[in-house]
Amino acid sequence: MHALPALPTDPTELQEAYAYPAEGVWLRANMIASLDGAAWYADRTEALGSPGDRRLFLALRGLADVVIVGAETVRVEGYGPVKASQGWDVYRAGRTPVPPLAVISRRLDLDLDAPFFTRAREGARTILLTTETAPPDRRAAAERVADVIVAGRDGLDFPRAVEELAARGLRRLLCEGGPTILARAAAEHVLDELCLTLSPTLVAGDPARILNGPQLPEPSRLRLASLYEEDDFLFLRYARR
Repeated sequence: MHALPALPTDPTELQEAYAYPAEGVWLRANMIASLDGAAWYADRTEALGSPGDRRLFLALRGLADVVIVGAETVRVEGYGPVKASQGWDVYRAGRTPVPPLAVISRRLDLDLDAPFFTRAREGARTILLTTETAPPDRRAAAERVADVIVAGRDGLDFPRAVEELAARGLRRLLCEGGPTILARAAAEHVLDELCLTLSPTLVAGDPARILNGPQLPEPSRLRLASLYEEDDFLFLRYARR
């Protein structure tokens, strides 16, 4: 057996290890799971994490053009606007200081006075990905505080949402879940890469797995692109074949 390489601590090394492809649109997801497959503990992912997982979480945000997340994850995890972190001057040369959030919400039943709307940095206005069936009054109100993209009728059309983001120059995409959103991305064949932190914990109970949706028509097999270790945590990166 060979010792696994340690998760890089230097921002430049992290940038090299997790660089996006030089061209084209690429959707990366970042998730964490316990050894028994739980995507959270007591409704939050924080209890499963570590300093290394947090460091990678911030680095992946810094490398992205936009951070995609479902409305339920925003509520449960208490999302605020994306904030710049150490090393982002390396990651974001020539781009806005922070990436915008793109929140998926079918009915736009969000608090439009929440900080991730009102305190979003200039050049990183929050984006809402919604559907044609969103209530017109909610859409009109949302358009005052966010850029609204309609992609799909009753449910989000993920390929169309990706195309709309790419048309705005946002090609390096990062999805932070939750599990229902990630299951949809996998089912609609837009997921290019999965960064999975394997937490050395057991939690039992009934939390969802990192994909929570109908069974795929057939298993989607990925290839191992990299593997790092720190404090008994494994940091796996799988990419589409």
